Amino acid sequence: MTWDTIILGAGAAGMMCATQTGGRTLVLDHAKAPGEKIRISGGGRCNFTNMYAGPENFLSGNPHFCKSALSRYTQWDFINMVAAHGIHYHEKTLGQLFCDTSAKDIVAMLRAEMAKAGADLWLETTIAAVSHDGTTFSVDVERNGNRQRLTCANLVLATGGKSIPKMGATGLAYDIARQFGLRITDTRAGLVPFTFSDQRFKDISGVAHPVRATSGGTTFDEAMLFTHRGLSGPAMLQISSFWHEGEDISINLFPDSDPFEELRTRRQAQGRRNLTTELATLLPARLVEHLSKTIDLTGNLADQSDTALRALCDGLQNWHLRPSGTEGYRTAEITLGGIDTDCLSSKTMEAKTVPGLYVIGEAADVTGWLGGFNFQWAWSSGWAAGQAIREAQS
Repeated sequence: MTWDTIILGAGAAGMMCATQTGGRTLVLDHAKAPGEKIRISGGGRCNFTNMYAGPENFLSGNPHFCKSALSRYTQWDFINMVAAHGIHYHEKTLGQLFCDTSAKDIVAMLRAEMAKAGADLWLETTIAAVSHDGTTFSVDVERNGNRQRLTCANLVLATGGKSIPKMGATGLAYDIARQFGLRITDTRAGLVPFTFSDQRFKDISGVAHPVRATSGGTTFDEAMLFTHRGLSGPAMLQISSFWHEGEDISINLFPDSDPFEELRTRRQAQGRRNLTTELATLLPARLVEHLSKTIDLTGNLADQSDTALRALCDGLQNWHLRPSGTEGYRTAEITLGGIDTDCLSSKTMEAKTVPGLYVIGEAADVTGWLGGFNFQWAWSSGWAAGQAIREAQS
């Protein structure tokens, strides 16, 4: 069973790579269906890219590494593929593009492109061992109750990271990379909700509010959601990738307004009204009730001096919290860190010391923001590796 290219992982990056490689290409995956993370993403609609995707939207030990692939296969290239397949889509917010109908449309599109390229797909296949004799890779697999050895000239690691283990995510790509002497940077859960050991927000679980959230010197204006375990929503997922254990996060509950001037104006017009009543017109009432347990919100507006109002508003615009941790890989949308990009060619995604070994998608130390950026990295890195393999065969 000899192939030109074997791709481990039938996710976004692996399937994209298979559309480009040419030659005899085989994609292997343990799941019953390809593209499972595509299928569940975006609430089943798949936020397949972002119109504003650029190198500045990615985290990596080498922030320049992603530039080559992203510039050679852009979001517009993928959008053109989506349009060519008649898939209708819309912008939800901040350049995020979603399928109108279903994420399954993206999976079907990639499978159609793979079929057109002549790539084969084996599902429910377990990778038992990988080896290399200096010129050829051997991949031992277990399939349909049988074990067999496959060989290839090119091996592509596209099995992702550790996020969402219930879908079968493992550190397989890291294990294989270490086997071939490639370094692995520290990994941790990214784009993940925060937790608090005292479940302090349990009483307002389900309340959402737009905020300006800051961690690690990086700020995002997005919605925040209180949960019985802690904090979630786009703003929290974004800053989780910049947060480290033991650090505070800062939350501005008034990202687009000046509550001090607003309350001063109201004090002049209707000072006899209760302070909590007035705050509840600016913030969710349940949140105000929660805050009143730790902040003195008694009395009327007229009772509040400028100094007191300023102190109150400063606290609401610089609310410092220290999470106990995050929900971890169980719910994380992405894995931060991975196979060290210093070990890879930024143009081809090929390992510098192991000719024929390629690393793409989440397996590499490149992590995008929330909002379609990680899918774009999958498309761009998969395309770059596929093109390199095709050119090397011609």
